[in-house]
Amino acid sequence: MVNLLGMTLAQLQELCADLGFPRFRAKQLCDWLYKQRVDNIDAMTNLSLANREQLKSVAYIGREFPVNCQVSKDGTKKYLFPVLDGHYIETVFIPENKTSDLISQIHQPSDLSRQTTDLSRATLCISCQVGCKMGCRFCVTGQQGYHGSLSAGDILNQLFSIPEFEQLTNVVFMGMGEPMDNLDAVLAVCSVLTAEWGLGWSPKRITVSSVGIVPGLKRFIEECQCHLAISLHNPVPQERLAIMPVQKAFPLNDVLALLRQYDWSGQRRLSFEYTMFRGLNDDLAHAAHLIEVLRGLDCRVNLIRFHSSPGTPYRTSTPSAIKAFQDYLNRKGTPDSRTRIVCTLRASRGEDIDAACGLLAGKES
Repeated sequence: MVNLLGMTLAQLQELCADLGFPRFRAKQLCDWLYKQRVDNIDAMTNLSLANREQLKSVAYIGREFPVNCQVSKDGTKKYLFPVLDGHYIETVFIPENKTSDLISQIHQPSDLSRQTTDLSRATLCISCQVGCKMGCRFCVTGQQGYHGSLSAGDILNQLFSIPEFEQLTNVVFMGMGEPMDNLDAVLAVCSVLTAEWGLGWSPKRITVSSVGIVPGLKRFIEECQCHLAISLHNPVPQERLAIMPVQKAFPLNDVLALLRQYDWSGQRRLSFEYTMFRGLNDDLAHAAHLIEVLRGLDCRVNLIRFHSSPGTPYRTSTPSAIKAFQDYLNRKGTPDSRTRIVCTLRASRGEDIDAACGLLAGKES
């Protein structure tokens, strides 16, 4: 049995050919799956009953409601989805301009559907794997190990099965897992989100994050127009290696050499994620080094407050250190005409429910 959710138009055309359906049926399936967002094949009423029964014999629509939702005092929601072999993944809905009251703990889909918000921007942070292979020392997900990659349908289900789907303005692949380690599924999802036969979103609404797996990055840049964010966190090679094992296999210099082969001055945005650790990477010497390694790139640096968790030896940088670091980058980040660095501080959201950056665990509460 194949999951129709997550299949591209080309894949659906192949399926229809195998079933002996006319070619135009594939476009009809896309309409039902991605525009109408039906959750069962019987709802596809412009297919004959015989065609529906034939389709049901080989395929299904893999929709799965979240089994839990926690709501932060700031309005952020963390959804828990069941996936592979009894495991769970987490998805974070981040609203802005929240105006309605929110229930603190919801357990049933019928309750979830009652939640409404009036938003100017709403971002969904989605997961692409159960756990992660990368093993970043400061990341709760990375310390849990790897338990499997999600299908394109599993990833899309995180969007389609939350009550806030219609409000979404942006999607970021910054949840559990490394997108370049599950690239086929990630590219399929990006196609569904941006193609005319899918949701038809602008690629500018989607950001894909990576620790820097060079072969995957090259393919992603050449096959997809969505924004790219690189998890950098320290510009000094040996210091980065101490917190990010990927530095050994794919050194930061190799990642940056690849990125410099492409033009980042247009619509697609290149950004670097930089978590601030007290006494480790937050002084002005590190800021100066960061400017030097990013020379020649038109990019954004997103500073992230470190969110501590049990068992980690790291501490969050002081507000004054973060501000000094940000001010330095914005003041010094244009050393020549080939470089333009804009530095921002990402707002911390959902920390009280372990929904902030680096805290997703995928555990049933």
